[in-house]
Amino acid sequence: MNSKAKLAIIFLILANIIWGAAFPIYKLTLEVIPPFTFVLLRFLLGALILFPFVYKDLKVKLRDGVTLILLSILGITLTISFLNFGLKLSSSINAPIILSASPIFLIIGGFFYLKEKLKTKVVLGTLVSFLGVMTIVLLPVLKEGLDGSITGNLFLVFATFFSVIHALLLKKILPKYNPMSIAFWSFIIGSLPMIPFFMTDLNQTQWISKLNNEIILGLLFSVVVATVIAHSLFTFGIKYIKASEIGIFSYIDPVATIVVAYYLLHEHITVPYLIGAFLVFVGIFIAQGRIHYHPLHKLLN
Repeated sequence: MNSKAKLAIIFLILANIIWGAAFPIYKLTLEVIPPFTFVLLRFLLGALILFPFVYKDLKVKLRDGVTLILLSILGITLTISFLNFGLKLSSSINAPIILSASPIFLIIGGFFYLKEKLKTKVVLGTLVSFLGVMTIVLLPVLKEGLDGSITGNLFLVFATFFSVIHALLLKKILPKYNPMSIAFWSFIIGSLPMIPFFMTDLNQTQWISKLNNEIILGLLFSVVVATVIAHSLFTFGIKYIKASEIGIFSYIDPVATIVVAYYLLHEHITVPYLIGAFLVFVGIFIAQGRIHYHPLHKLLN
């Protein structure tokens, strides 16, 4: 394994630790800042921070423009919006487990879009992981009836779906460009559709008057650490890793989320969460054909 590939693995591990820790912080921040406004602030401010580092390298070929617009809308506008609404309505510890199903879908997407090899065991693993996700999503209905948590979990499923398509499109375009430049354009393009919603939030809600030090720190963490740093690390890392291996790194997220959610939001692990998480990782094991799924093992190969 060459040095760039090893560096990419380290960057992807760091990015997912940050994102895992960020879910409870997002949820706390979303108690005051409306979801669409939060998307705009995160990524527009993130783009401004990135600009001094990429302004000399922002040219994109016309034929790649459609792909860039599409991946930006899918990866920022849709994925992050659905994620925000999911976190607002559901437990923050549900998010990383539901998103952990993405490796299976990335493998399938890699087969259809990037022509990577697909094995029979992947199909079985997909079904088992999907059952695990549906356990987390639907078991609360049997226990408590229809409430906001089921809607929040479904939003998280949609966020997972859009994030997979985004990763595949990103993988396709990255070999041609500077990763940070693509991140910059993604932030700009993906946040622009949020402007009308931001104006509505500004006129109809009083979120600015409710800001306190805790929310401001949450926003700063979201912009600087979870957006600029983590997305830059991820964009660099994905350039040197196979599409079918990208999702492996999302297994780190639940560990970081549980630790932060317990202390920050006092969230506790539920029985549906444990059952669903078990099925998700069993499906991953079936599809991957190995139990040493933790990405650190790749550095030792």
